[in-house]
Amino acid sequence: MIFLSAKTQQLLRRVCSSSAAVRWRSAQLRLFCSSSPDDQEKPPPSILRHLTSKIKATGPISVAEYMREVLTNPVTGYYVKNNMLGPDGDFITSPEISQIFGELLGVWVISEWMGAGRPKQLQLVELGPGKGSLACDMIRVFSQLRSVLGDASVSLHLVEVSPTLSRLQAENLTGTSSREADAEDEPVYRSGETAAGLPVSWYRRLDDVPAGFSVFLAHEFFDALPVHKFQRTEKGWREVMVDIDPEKPEQLRFVIAPSPTLASSTLVHADERRDHVEVCAEGGVIVQQLVRRIVEGGGAALIADYGHDGTKTDTFRGFKGHQLHDVLTSPGSADLTADVDFSFLRRMAGEGVACLGPVTQRTFLKNMGIDARLQVLLRNCSDASTRKQLISSYDMLTNSAHMGERFHFLGLLHRSRFTKSEKVSGLKLEKKSPLQLPVAGFTELNFS
Repeated sequence: MIFLSAKTQQLLRRVCSSSAAVRWRSAQLRLFCSSSPDDQEKPPPSILRHLTSKIKATGPISVAEYMREVLTNPVTGYYVKNNMLGPDGDFITSPEISQIFGELLGVWVISEWMGAGRPKQLQLVELGPGKGSLACDMIRVFSQLRSVLGDASVSLHLVEVSPTLSRLQAENLTGTSSREADAEDEPVYRSGETAAGLPVSWYRRLDDVPAGFSVFLAHEFFDALPVHKFQRTEKGWREVMVDIDPEKPEQLRFVIAPSPTLASSTLVHADERRDHVEVCAEGGVIVQQLVRRIVEGGGAALIADYGHDGTKTDTFRGFKGHQLHDVLTSPGSADLTADVDFSFLRRMAGEGVACLGPVTQRTFLKNMGIDARLQVLLRNCSDASTRKQLISSYDMLTNSAHMGERFHFLGLLHRSRFTKSEKVSGLKLEKKSPLQLPVAGFTELNFS
């Protein structure tokens, strides 16, 4: 049986007692898709022409550079020009499946804010917020627990590079109240308020988010960051590159670099035992940014993604219309992704923060009380069809055959989170002593 900390139980009871109408989101996840019948369609000429021109001028490019160009090129990038989420897009994420997911993460944020001593400021910072569904569910929990937050200044900060998605997020979060900045180079390029008066700001870079106590959330964010791919050869590690197919000039192909590259010489861990590895250098940099922010301003980070703990090899793949899509075919028309290597992220985090996990999504959500929340929703719902879909959504999120074991959660916490002040008997002194305080989602605890 799973037991929650006392404070988390109290928060969950407050949320679970809500009589708000049951909402559900029906979806298929991109992990469970078959091959696409249109994989051989002709690539859009603009991005392909750009890539082939670059390769002709400078030689084969790394997989990381290929991903960066295809996904975030300011003119033709997949994330820049498309709304790729939802039933009509290329993939659907956990917040699109069930409201319970976001509600439990909202409870986690407040639980960690309380564990940090209830600072006067709480910045919720989401990286790559999709449609804004997760943020919507979380701030609804904030409204339900407003009395718990007291006089704390609460704000929402979204790091988003896609103009299309930022407009969609603004519509879902602020209605028509958001405004774009007058100048394109403004750090805050869009701002607004929710119906409840919560301020919302949009940024293109994490560094532009103001300093202060923050809880960072990255849900299905790291999997879209560019990865370098490396192959072990008889001559040592060599980088996998993207080149033009000499027999088919309008197509691209993978090649192995004949000599070491800077990336292959610096990014592969000395003790690596796999024959093929993917390294997300950009993800490592972002983790180090999060660590610095947590150390300097206090707070925590929660990273949720599908991935592994340093065991998988070739996971680079594409998705289009909820189906697998060849990564080199029709660049710019499909999402590109690679499983997150959580062992690499932990290594990049270093000793500055406490790392918890990764734990499976099933474990995290059950530790957070998803079963209790589901029962409340079912009791408040009399419609048979909606009840069936609630149960189906729960199954998708927690079943080991679906998302339950494929998605993982990693927590980064300020080290002060694990100490408390203790008065020394007979002295007017206080000392900090190590204490394994409970962290919601990551711990099974029995409080008698």
